[in-house]
Amino acid sequence: MISAEDYLYFVDLELEGMIAIAEELGDELANRKLEVPGANSPYAILTHSLGVVEYWGGHLAMGRPSNRDRAAEFVAAGRVSDLVVRARRVRAQLMADLDQIRPGEPPIGNPPSPDAVLPLGRTQGGALIHIHEELARHRGQMEVTRDVLISQTAVR
Repeated sequence: MISAEDYLYFVDLELEGMIAIAEELGDELANRKLEVPGANSPYAILTHSLGVVEYWGGHLAMGRPSNRDRAAEFVAAGRVSDLVVRARRVRAQLMADLDQIRPGEPPIGNPPSPDAVLPLGRTQGGALIHIHEELARHRGQMEVTRDVLISQTAVR
């Protein structure tokens, strides 16, 4: 079984990568969407990713109440510095939670019905793997979004 320290190493690669992208872009570009239907701004992508950590780690694995508004995550906008503060808080909470999470045990919170029968919804460890899966996916999305935003800005 992977240690909490090793798990956080992999989570931090993704989360710190997303934070770096948001900081590199600054407030204006981090809040800009690509001109593609369904695109999300880097700010919204990171906001959604933090929602994933809070929901799957805090609610599913730990059993804390969730007031998550998933739809609002995708239209979130604001100052990058405020989002970085939130990201650091969410990461610190995950680190604290890892001392109590029991990977082989069922989740304490109730997974959404389509996910309850999948590995990500059957165990606390599955929820943790799902967190990393989503962070890795969305870091890649942010990297591509950043590259296009920067190239569009350089052309103008």
